[in-house]
Formats: sequence, C-alpha cells, structure tokens
Amino acid sequence: QVQLVESGGGLVQAGGSLSLSCAASGSIFRINAMGWYRQAPGKQRELVAAITRGGSTNYAESVKGRFTISRDNAKNTVYLQMNSLKPEDTAVYYCNADATNRWYMSYDYWGQGTQVTVSS
Repeated sequence: QVQLVESGGGLVQAGGSLSLSCAASGSIFRINAMGWYRQAPGKQRELVAAITRGGSTNYAESVKGRFTISRDNAKNTVYLQMNSLKPEDTAVYYCNADATNRWYMSYDYWGQGTQVTVSS
C-alpha cells in the first residue's frame, strides 16, 4: 500500500502565496508521475499541474505563470508553489501519484485533500 500525505494550504488573501507538499510512503518501488488536482464546490476535479519522474511538467492554462510544481525523488515528495493567488483558485487540492509498489504493480493513488481558500 502507498499513502500520500499532504500539508500546506489554508487561507490567504488574493495576490498572496501558499505552498503545498505531498509525501508518499509505504511499499514503494518507484513513484512515477505526480500531480496536483483541485475540486471547487459544484465543479469537477481538474488537473492543476503534473510532473514526470524526469522533471517534465505541464500546467492548466489557468495557473500557468503563477504556480510551480516540483519534486524530490529521493524524498518521494511533490511540491506546489502557488503565487498571485486568485479567489477562483479556492478549492480542495489533491495530490496524485502513479506509483509502482514493491510487488511491481502500478496504481493511481490520491491524498486526502487540503483546503485552499483565497479571499478577495
């Protein structure tokens, strides 16, 4: 089993910054792609940013230039630096990982979610 534990998030004023982190632990052989998704009330969950094991990234158009995803493979951790936050960034943010466990089986794993609230 692989567990994802998120930290960070909270309440910030528009224009401010927040950082999220997500650490994977458990029966890990290798963490492949990692990413952050978000879900606002009444909306579908959407991809915010993703990063491959080699460091290639992609972002939702709405966050390009404001958010930065990074990872530390040695720590099995992914980060999301969020700058110039807007009220429309308010959502529950979920960490996602495509992980290969020690039995060489790959699955998609999710964190429990962390609330980000941006006040206007």
